[in-house]
Amino acid sequence: MKQFDEWNEVKKRIDNKTKISIPKEREVYWTCIGENVGFEQNGKSKLFTRPVLVLKRFNKHIFFGIPLSTQIKEGSFFFTFTLNDTLSNALLVQGKLFDIKRLEKKIGMISKDEFSELKTRLRELLDI
Repeated sequence: MKQFDEWNEVKKRIDNKTKISIPKEREVYWTCIGENVGFEQNGKSKLFTRPVLVLKRFNKHIFFGIPLSTQIKEGSFFFTFTLNDTLSNALLVQGKLFDIKRLEKKIGMISKDEFSELKTRLRELLDI
């Protein structure tokens, strides 16, 4: 069962956050992505978090991120890479814009080579 009421309480805390991290491209953070609708990726735990890769920072407030999973899946919607000696799956099709207030804790950084390959795969997926 969806926990929208609980997520709304967490969202209020996030919106009032004053201490924030300024992410860099290639970094991975535990990010409060929330309780979402339908097939959109949800966060887990009491803070509704999930690891998110910072793909592109646009300014000091927002970035485009890609949620990650440890469940490895094949196909054009996914990109598998190593993060902290563990296989991770970037859910390419779930990428979206995030406010940096959602960031909780930095947990690693993807290698330059894998980041470059991920961007190539995302361009192919989006046909751009």
